[in-house]
Amino acid sequence: MSHPGNLIFAQSGGPTAVINSSAAGVFTEALAHPEAFGKVYGAHHGIVGILEEDFFDIGQEDPDELVLLKQTPSSILGSCRYKLANIEDDETDYHKVLEVFKKYNIHTFLYNGGNDSMDTCNKISKFLKSQNFDCRVIGVPKTIDNDLSITDHCPGYGSAARYIATTVMEIYKDATVYNIPQITIIEIMGRNAGWLTAASSLAAVMGYGPDLLYLPEHVFDLNEFIDDVKRVYERKRQVVICVSEGVRTREGKLIPEMRGAVRTDAFGHKQLGGTAEVLGGIVGEHISTKIRNIELSLMQRCAAHLASERDVEESFAAGQTAVRTAMAGESDVMIGFARPQSGSYQCEMVKIPLCEVANTEKKVPETWISHDGNNMEQAYFDYAMPLIQGSPNLILENSLPRFAKLKFVQAGRV
Repeated sequence: MSHPGNLIFAQSGGPTAVINSSAAGVFTEALAHPEAFGKVYGAHHGIVGILEEDFFDIGQEDPDELVLLKQTPSSILGSCRYKLANIEDDETDYHKVLEVFKKYNIHTFLYNGGNDSMDTCNKISKFLKSQNFDCRVIGVPKTIDNDLSITDHCPGYGSAARYIATTVMEIYKDATVYNIPQITIIEIMGRNAGWLTAASSLAAVMGYGPDLLYLPEHVFDLNEFIDDVKRVYERKRQVVICVSEGVRTREGKLIPEMRGAVRTDAFGHKQLGGTAEVLGGIVGEHISTKIRNIELSLMQRCAAHLASERDVEESFAAGQTAVRTAMAGESDVMIGFARPQSGSYQCEMVKIPLCEVANTEKKVPETWISHDGNNMEQAYFDYAMPLIQGSPNLILENSLPRFAKLKFVQAGRV
């Protein structure tokens, strides 16, 4: 190459409170090394933006605004849930990516996302190698679900866990304020892995945790659930329950499927939601009392005001490390986290082959779930508490958080 190749960064999948902190790490680090990268691009709406040649020239942005990305939730570049076909079935998208990368002299591709995004990253990396195109492909992890395999934890989880624990504490106080019997069912995200619902148990450290919680890792037995609720209700008259949206019966049915069919997305995943509402109706058939159904929904992944400072800084470091890894000539890896098995908490950046994390899921260990399946053991608390530590010192305007304001200068078409 007569001059440094260009870098492109894209975000994919569900947003988080700290995904833009990784973007800040990528952009500030890459722009600090003009000798390594001629241009730094941000793709609009993930891999779709690359396929459509729709991306921004990040070098035109105000550096101070790029730093503010550390306290700006959601995906600043936009996201997508676009699934690349298997290459043996259809090579069209792969050849388009290669065409775009050649056209814009892109020789570094960083993709920020979760399981499906790492699959996209892995597929593109393998294809570019097969075409003898020199491109460093690095995955930057992101998912509030904390279900990427091998890495100790995922950027986004600590902040979502802190929000969930705090919100459950607040709901608990509200749900128990009157001398009126009540059952409160809180639905928390989690398709196959219950890391987020497990986080609700952290509220118990402060004395305001759920009485019962249910994760997808443990078979959901409706009769046992009703017995659990009755037992607590008879003793306390006020019950707070947290349940993963993805809990399944022994037959593999989602709770909403007990009341009808559910839709699927582009990746074949069933559209979730409605678990608390269905369970509330069922509980009402067995216990005559006031029942509140609460779905935390999007708030779990956009609550930057309750972000974990540790999560913010680790997410930023993941972005920086991805750039440095590319500068070192490495490729075909995802940046992951490791911590020592004993002693005080420390986080070390590691490099994990993309093929080992693509389309794999890390679930909550069964030994961390109570034997009866409705609470968490101490091992989970030891694991999760370090991840939620610290409160970022947010920059405010009019007492409201100041989000980054980018100019989004369209990259010149060549």
